[in-house]
Amino acid sequence: MTATTQSAKAGGARRAAKPKRSNAAKRENRTGWAFMAPFGILFALVFILPIIWAVYSSFFRQVSEGGGAYGGGELVNQFVGFENFQYVLTSSNFWGGIGRVLIYTLIQVPIMIIAALALAMLIDSFVVKHITGFRLGYFLPYAIPGVVASIIWVYLYNGQISPIVKGLAALGINVDFFADNIVLASMANITTWTFTGYNMLIFLAALQAIPHELYEAARIDGANGFQIAMKIKLPNVRSAALLAMLLSIVGTIQLFNEPQIMQTADPGISKSYTPMMMAMNTSQGTLTPGGDGPASAIAIVMALIAGVLAMAYALVERKVNAE
Repeated sequence: MTATTQSAKAGGARRAAKPKRSNAAKRENRTGWAFMAPFGILFALVFILPIIWAVYSSFFRQVSEGGGAYGGGELVNQFVGFENFQYVLTSSNFWGGIGRVLIYTLIQVPIMIIAALALAMLIDSFVVKHITGFRLGYFLPYAIPGVVASIIWVYLYNGQISPIVKGLAALGINVDFFADNIVLASMANITTWTFTGYNMLIFLAALQAIPHELYEAARIDGANGFQIAMKIKLPNVRSAALLAMLLSIVGTIQLFNEPQIMQTADPGISKSYTPMMMAMNTSQGTLTPGGDGPASAIAIVMALIAGVLAMAYALVERKVNAE
């Protein structure tokens, strides 16, 4: 009884010790929430609600009801539980698309990251003057919408009108950029052309954040430019490299524009060439089973794969930064 009384007194003392917020602090708090409200509303409308709707619709599938022997029934949504996810995880088309995306990632991402790092170190060096012009020039392809960039390159790959194909043919090199054994590399070239400048800016920001005192100390010790690059610059851009790798891998998983546009010139690219193409064509009913339910299941599985990669990135970054 005594202990209970003492505990109650201690709790009352803590409540009494808690400072009351002034009216000014309350007004400031309300003002902060008022400024946050437009962002919160838009975030909920364009991000949270679509996710909730996608998860909800992934448990339904369109079926025909009321038709006779020759069809003509009405399409209705029927609850099917996890059947849509079972379809995705057992689909050879889906895993075939994942395989292409993985090969694409292994080819494209390392080339793009190395090229972006090389350009950033070149611009950060004392060799290049008029840095703004070079920086804008390399970044310019990223400002072009992905669909437009893909259309441009489809024309450049076209054997009938492409100056690249005709120039190579004049040198005795006949290339078909839509051939089965090279079409994936043709798509990788478009992505590399578009996003190398973007990743270059990530590396350039990391390089320019390195204290210049380190460079001066290294030069006093007799280090040349190559040694400064290898011993100071590269170790200090590890976190930027991991971030660029993560963004590139997550972006590659969503590969869509390049194969979708190139499909207009190459019928050999199937409707399920990548998981994102498979999701779109499933939602449009050109793949079976069609409808929003199976398409949502594909999107959710891809989001989970991207989440696993993000977690792997976080673990690697923590380990690297801890060293």
